[in-house]
Amino acid sequence: MQPLVAPAPALDPAELVRTARHAVLAGIGEQGQRRLSAARVAVVGAGGLGSPVLLALAAAGVGSITVIDDDIVELTNLQRQLAHRVDDIGTRKTESAARAVLALAPQTAVTQVPERLDAVNAARLLSGTDVVVDTSDSFATRRDVAAAAESLGLPVVWGAVQEWHAQVTVFWSAPRMGEPVVLADLFPPGTEGEPPSCAQVGVLGALCVQVGGMLAGEVIKLVTGAGEPLLGRLAVIDALTARQHEIAIRPASSATAEVHA
Repeated sequence: MQPLVAPAPALDPAELVRTARHAVLAGIGEQGQRRLSAARVAVVGAGGLGSPVLLALAAAGVGSITVIDDDIVELTNLQRQLAHRVDDIGTRKTESAARAVLALAPQTAVTQVPERLDAVNAARLLSGTDVVVDTSDSFATRRDVAAAAESLGLPVVWGAVQEWHAQVTVFWSAPRMGEPVVLADLFPPGTEGEPPSCAQVGVLGALCVQVGGMLAGEVIKLVTGAGEPLLGRLAVIDALTARQHEIAIRPASSATAEVHA
């Protein structure tokens, strides 16, 4: 992959020390660390998946993070939403998440957006970012994120978790290499339905941390050009059996063309 973000100027000495163990990674290096510093990442949702994503991105040295969530911290969130604490109960998740990010990486520019992303405001909220991380908990929101990202040409790092199971992939309507793959290729319109809530079926908190780390890793690879992103591949995780496998995702247009051929 070509790096998504141009490098920032030389890092502050304290940031160089803080991220030193990251910068020595093959594929990242000092220049990759400066790319992370210049990166602008929007995270939709500051809950079970959004929390570890935000913490991991801040720790990695991502320079600008936008947190989009209209929810309030509740006691039941704390089993899995690690960016929040007991003292945060009753406060906005954007505020609590921003506090956690800055405690890890004081140089990070955090933008709090305590709004519910929808079809009307999605393009405005996501405009100006380099990567979108979709950790939202409804397919209505996921469709709105996808539509806005496709119109803006932004990659979407996408994750979902329920009970003991999770899925992770990358959607991108205008990739710099490879075929475009979008949400509708995995969930054609009208087929996705609405999953049960965490309150109904539960969710393994430790799995949220695992998947959040994977999502952050995909962002880091896209920004720096290291490794191979999950574009065109869906990682499926079963925490009960400790198994993970992949399913190929192909553009619906190319699959239809093969059928007609």
